[in-house]
Amino acid sequence: MGIYLNPDNNKFFQVINSSVYVDKSQLISFTNERINTEQRYICVSRPRRFGKSVNLAMLSAYYSKGCKSKKIFNDLSIANDTTYFKHLNKYNVIYINMQDFWTGSNDIEDMVQRLEKQIFNELTEEKPDINLDPDDNLSFWMEDFYIATKRKKPFVVLIDEWDCIMHEEINSIKLYLDFLRNWLKDKEYIALTYMTGILPIKKYGTHSALNMFDEYSMLESDGFEKYIGFTNEEVFGLCEKYDVDFEQMKAWYDGYELNGTDLYCPRSVVKAVSSKKFSGYWTETETYEALAKYIAMNFDGLHDTIEKLLANQPQPTDTRTFSNDMITFTNKDDILTLLVHLGYLGYNPNNQTVYIPNKEIADEFVVSMKATGLWKETIEAVTLSRKLLADTLQKNAEAVAQAIEKIHDSNSSTINYSNEQSLRFIILIAYYYAKEQYEIVQELPTGKGFADIVFIPKHNVDTAAYPPMVIELKWNNTAETAIQQIKNKNYPDKLKSFEKILLVGISYTKKVKDNKKHKCIIEEYTMN
Repeated sequence: MGIYLNPDNNKFFQVINSSVYVDKSQLISFTNERINTEQRYICVSRPRRFGKSVNLAMLSAYYSKGCKSKKIFNDLSIANDTTYFKHLNKYNVIYINMQDFWTGSNDIEDMVQRLEKQIFNELTEEKPDINLDPDDNLSFWMEDFYIATKRKKPFVVLIDEWDCIMHEEINSIKLYLDFLRNWLKDKEYIALTYMTGILPIKKYGTHSALNMFDEYSMLESDGFEKYIGFTNEEVFGLCEKYDVDFEQMKAWYDGYELNGTDLYCPRSVVKAVSSKKFSGYWTETETYEALAKYIAMNFDGLHDTIEKLLANQPQPTDTRTFSNDMITFTNKDDILTLLVHLGYLGYNPNNQTVYIPNKEIADEFVVSMKATGLWKETIEAVTLSRKLLADTLQKNAEAVAQAIEKIHDSNSSTINYSNEQSLRFIILIAYYYAKEQYEIVQELPTGKGFADIVFIPKHNVDTAAYPPMVIELKWNNTAETAIQQIKNKNYPDKLKSFEKILLVGISYTKKVKDNKKHKCIIEEYTMN
């Protein structure tokens, strides 16, 4: 039993004895299907806080012959799998966190030398009778070790933070990838390699040095999605067990979707059910400067795109040009794709758009935007949004019109001022604060058309204080026309389960009257 070779199961023992634990042991069934096959190379890239290290600790505890883990796994779902006993504690496991070796190294050669030295020492301690040549490399040592066991004990290699060197500007990435390839690819002694990181595997042109890996990421999960984050069912079960509001949990931490599966950030969910407090736990493991650094790069109008994302408007993104590192950026899409892998954006492969997934991440964007000092007008609009919502609920139409005009004017330099889409964008930014109380739906189908923007109260909200709202926008027309359209097309019928609804008509016209280009009418509408 060593530190890196055939470790014990203490890490996973601590995990399952935590106050909040979600059983992800069916991942072992997934890896068991691939062990000793052509599909034995698995690379999983997902953001920090998404349980990568927890899963690696579980795989190590299950496969490592350096411990006995039957008592740990007998109560988990994998115990019912037909392959459970076949692979339990039967393999030589090498379990490393690449960051441990990269930190303090002078370069890639130094890091590889440190790693190889440590594994060499533990291999010789495990089997002192094997005469390993210290002048050989890791590949030869593991091959000799495997032959000495009469080819009955192949290796399971588990690598955490495999991509840590991709986060810095260095010139030896290819050397590192070649090291991994020479160590792992097509080796008889490899039963399974499972490595995790934030980024997909780095490619050079059309060639990948590690093309033997099946990759699962925040862009393409290919059936792996239920192992990437917490699912709806898992979070609902936690909320019932710990008496936490599921709808609030969903608003705060849901929003990532892969292959039709809703996913939550595990760390944030665990913190919320433990403390019974909904908050932004993202910054506990990463500061806002990490996001600010990237959104400050104004490639191809990136600033405008970020503003639209903040206004709940998904944006088209081509993910194919991304270089799979944190150094090489050539256009806006590269930045947006990186933010998907970092967890700051979600990705919809059906229409190839990115979006801000939830309230926790939206708040991170606001904090980071403030830090850059580049979005003064947008930040001012977000700051004013609390008062704007209050004025709307109080039916203070004059104050609403003035606020919308101020926000529209201050943002006119960054958007196309003169069309209805820009007015829609301004409205969504201006009502940013309303996301806490409402689900905001754009172009809600009503049977007789589409209501421009509908604010539907979340289930735990007092609808007497926060009634649903239907907002209709008119360009070069009147607010009265907007209100009349809401009534004529019977938009409120979509909200007939509520007793009271606010109808809000907002118009913009170039024909300035009384120095006012924007008008607003707010009416209270009682069903039946």
